[in-house]
Amino acid sequence: MIELLDIGLLIIAIIWLIPSFVLLIECFSAVFLQKISNNFLKNRPLASFKILIPAHNEAAVISTTLDSLLTQVESPSQILVVADNCTDNTADIARHHQVEVLERHDSDRRGKGFALDFGVNALRDNPPDIVIFMDADCLVEPGAIAALVREAQSQQKPIQALYLLEKPKHATPKDTISALAFLVKNQVRPAGLAVWNLPCLLTGTGMAFPWQIIQKATLASDNLVEDIQLGLDLAIAGHPPQFCEQAKITGILPQQEQAATSQRTRWEHGYLQTLLRQCPCLVRNALQQKRFDLLALAADISVVPLSLWVLIWLGGLTLSLVGWALGTSLTPVILLAIAGVCFAIAVISAWAKFGREEIPAKTLLAVPFYVLWKIPLYFAFLINRQSQWVRTERDIS
Repeated sequence: MIELLDIGLLIIAIIWLIPSFVLLIECFSAVFLQKISNNFLKNRPLASFKILIPAHNEAAVISTTLDSLLTQVESPSQILVVADNCTDNTADIARHHQVEVLERHDSDRRGKGFALDFGVNALRDNPPDIVIFMDADCLVEPGAIAALVREAQSQQKPIQALYLLEKPKHATPKDTISALAFLVKNQVRPAGLAVWNLPCLLTGTGMAFPWQIIQKATLASDNLVEDIQLGLDLAIAGHPPQFCEQAKITGILPQQEQAATSQRTRWEHGYLQTLLRQCPCLVRNALQQKRFDLLALAADISVVPLSLWVLIWLGGLTLSLVGWALGTSLTPVILLAIAGVCFAIAVISAWAKFGREEIPAKTLLAVPFYVLWKIPLYFAFLINRQSQWVRTERDIS
């Protein structure tokens, strides 16, 4: 019995050490190395492009998004809003900004993926060179659109912008820790991968695609994380997404507790489902196609959300210590301790380089409370996981 327990704990420790090393390498690469910038692209003329915005009841926020985009296009007609199953005046607000608007009504096929598919199909008669997917609730920094178009045109691959979340005006420590986790996921880790010219995951907004690639993609889906799934599908098909840190887009964390919980539940349940289904698929395709980039993508997606990492690590370390007390080997304890050190160094170095100005050091003391807040979310994944797309309610000020 002790021997079986010893083997089981050793397997758990080795498995958990792998994503810990992956996280450390990604963060260290972003902190200490720097990708060479393609400055020569700034002088290249822009290819034709269309910005596609799926919008479901976004009257409270879409005006701000359109205002930030209109300064970066030559004509409002370069923006297409798909008002998807709206019951508010989203379409009217978009038309007021003189952008192109399509209204879609299909109560049985709900979700962002269906809206994107509807919009792409509408472009087939007169397709642009580049299509950019943009959410209706974000602020696009100056120069972001041009950077995305030029990168997609140059590389002929999907391009992911830097997408960060701003803290609410009255941010709680939990909001600040959430912003830190988002920064590590959406900036630090993709920047580390970009140093080695490795692909990144798509993060939902600020995604640019050459027309020849996106027209063949499967978009119509109610997948909880349709953006990640799209990126993985394209990577397997030979079009791995690349990260463009120069194109910056910001959103705002939901201030309402229910909205914040709903958003995290949808994303993390979807992410975990995708990890379980797609990680083996990526490894299999990497071996069949003899492609290291797919292995790197599988390793990247194996890094679970940071709070879940902490919970699983604590559970594994506790079991290993109990096993050691009962007579098992000390090796699992040592390996998990190494994994914990790797995790701590990765997160602290990422915070020191990228988040120190916005996230005070004392806020890191709130990490245990943030992890406790997430426990019901992960428990729900085991007994009643979310399987349908649900829109996050917007804060209306």
